[in-house]
Amino acid sequence: MKIFKIKKLTVILIMIIIINLLLGFKDPSPSAESAVLIDSKTGRIMYSLNHDLKRPMASTTKIMTALLAIEHGDLDSIVKVKDSAVGVEGSSIYLAKNEEILLKDLIYGLMLRSGNDAAVAIAEHISGSIDKFVILMNEKAKDIGALNTNFVNPHGLHDSNHYSTAYDLAIITREAMKLDFFREVSKTKTWVANREINQHFLNKNDVLWDYKGGDGVKIGYTKAAGRCLVASATRDEMQLIAVVINDGNWFNDCYRMFDFGFENYKPTLLISKGQFLKKIKISNGYKDYFNLLSEDDLIIPLKDEEKEKAKIILNLPDSLSAPIYKGQKLGNIQVFLEGELLHTAEIKSMLEISKPKSKNNFIKFLKSIF
Repeated sequence: MKIFKIKKLTVILIMIIIINLLLGFKDPSPSAESAVLIDSKTGRIMYSLNHDLKRPMASTTKIMTALLAIEHGDLDSIVKVKDSAVGVEGSSIYLAKNEEILLKDLIYGLMLRSGNDAAVAIAEHISGSIDKFVILMNEKAKDIGALNTNFVNPHGLHDSNHYSTAYDLAIITREAMKLDFFREVSKTKTWVANREINQHFLNKNDVLWDYKGGDGVKIGYTKAAGRCLVASATRDEMQLIAVVINDGNWFNDCYRMFDFGFENYKPTLLISKGQFLKKIKISNGYKDYFNLLSEDDLIIPLKDEEKEKAKIILNLPDSLSAPIYKGQKLGNIQVFLEGELLHTAEIKSMLEISKPKSKNNFIKFLKSIF
């Protein structure tokens, strides 16, 4: 009888596990102090653990440094290394005083080898000094919405006033992922810099080798911050960003979060590229109205049970006055799920509508009379 009860309990446990697997109820349960998983395109949070907890973030700082270097610098410009960028504590690409190196190579050294000296050289090249570059870093963080972040250096060496959160690191990375060159650097396994020595850079990020679809981003470690990882992976045209802070099991925890995201959420097409959105009246134009079409596909990661619940709101005017320029912002699309705003996408004009010439104005005037 006792054996029968044990077998029955075992069967029940196996059934519960199978049901949970089928329904996708697996919680990744990272051992991190804080963690978050988001969709790169929309920013939707798929999983979080203390995601707004302010903590030191070590070399994941360099994501912002790379972002600003790409936005404000000429990738093919020559950087002359100052004495202040030589012999910086911690990870290094071994820059020499007065060495001349491409900004592009510095960014690869920054992201793949986590060169603290590369971070200093980049900061001084872009802004003239570390202090001015830090101002740029904090301004960019606020613009992105990373409101719980404060930078005091470009590399992440410990300082009590240098901190971020799992969520802020995720949205900073999401912003960086909009840049083609950042995405390319982030997924590069090896790079050969245009210099005579120490030119081979091997990426320290195991995600690129160990996880199917892994394509970034940055590891970091200091004694105060612990092991920090910002990782990305893409499958079925859906890119996820996972962040863990102070996590001894950093890679495996990110992999479990990725599995959770890919198993539970599917990219769902809500609006197709070229789809009719609204007929808008035009005043003072060479035409009286135009049909506004969607410029791109609108794809949102949703669970199966959410697909019928998603609501689309078009915030568009009923009429506009010419001239209207191609690329002009006209309004936005908002996607809601049970009252929660999931995503906002700008709607821009795909056409240019100018004012009519004076002759056409006169003809329209006559038509309005007769």
